Amino acid sequence: MRDAQVTPGGDRIRWIDIPGDAGRPARVYLHGLGASAGPYFTAAAVHPLLAGPRSLLLDLLGFGISDRPTDFGYTLEDHADAVATALRAADVGPVDLVGHSMGGAVAIVLAARHPELVARLVLVDANLDPVPLDPPRPGSSGIAAHTEEEFLAGGWRTVRDRVGPHWWSTMRLAGRAALHRTAVHLARGTTPTMRELLLDLPVPRHYLRPAADGPLPGEPELLAAGVAVVPVPDCGHNIMLDNPQAFAEATARALRVS
Repeated sequence: MRDAQVTPGGDRIRWIDIPGDAGRPARVYLHGLGASAGPYFTAAAVHPLLAGPRSLLLDLLGFGISDRPTDFGYTLEDHADAVATALRAADVGPVDLVGHSMGGAVAIVLAARHPELVARLVLVDANLDPVPLDPPRPGSSGIAAHTEEEFLAGGWRTVRDRVGPHWWSTMRLAGRAALHRTAVHLARGTTPTMRELLLDLPVPRHYLRPAADGPLPGEPELLAAGVAVVPVPDCGHNIMLDNPQAFAEATARALRVS
């Protein structure tokens, strides 16, 4: 495990660092809301189709093995800037960035704000648009439907019961203020939106989606802008866990042909 200070107050981001070929771009994996990169991405990072480059399985500030400051804003921009600081400390870049769900939204913002650090993007069923809070659902809208005071006072228990034991196994590791603030900002999105930022990025971009979900909203516009949208069979939102082989194949193709 390695770490880097990413805030003036001394808060540190930590990551699992898998050594690899220094002659190839490092690969950075970013987890989704309430997750942690190790449980979600270790099997993918060492899969024969994806192993080789140095790989950083990085936990965003507030989540997993990283610090959980309560004086951090937890906007998507804040997360992206903290990751950029960690990547510079790790002496990597430009990197191949693989981001799942909220991690994909952070990856888009990172590529827009720190273009020198990102070579290629692989987005895994990532958030592209603001999320309505009504009706609340598992995920960002269900968390953001509470005020921070309500959530910290016990609303988190409602979220725990709604998301179930699998997701809660990593969500319970998050700082509760971090989880709530991140969910609020993820549901609110960015200005311009993550989708608009993605359309304008000059780097190769692939978007992996569950095949069973059907076309993405606005998929023709994404395709016209050069974003390769790749349906992955036999999976739900957690593509890398539900169908590891297909995920590895799709990601390897994305990084090989880009």
